Amino acid sequence: MGSNNRLVIVEDMTIYNALDQKNQLVAALDAADGLELDLSQVAEIDSAGLQLLILAKREAARLDKQMSIVAHSPVVRQTLDFCNLAAFFGDPVVITAYEQH
Repeated sequence: MGSNNRLVIVEDMTIYNALDQKNQLVAALDAADGLELDLSQVAEIDSAGLQLLILAKREAARLDKQMSIVAHSPVVRQTLDFCNLAAFFGDPVVITAYEQH
């Protein structure tokens, strides 16, 4: 497979940032054969942020491209677990020693 884009989201994935983040995600998917999302710096995620992640995953599948979350912040991991969406995304989730305290 060809090139992957890596997109680091540093803002909260909330309704307040949803439109800009949607545009970022779509552009990153269009520009390469796949997308790696780094969400390690996301401090807050709401239902709009979850909808964006689902949209990106489905759009990648529609375009026959790969999208994966390569780094999860604790809040993203907890939200995906709470909503039972970890299997939907299917990405490995790494819990650091720092987070286990």
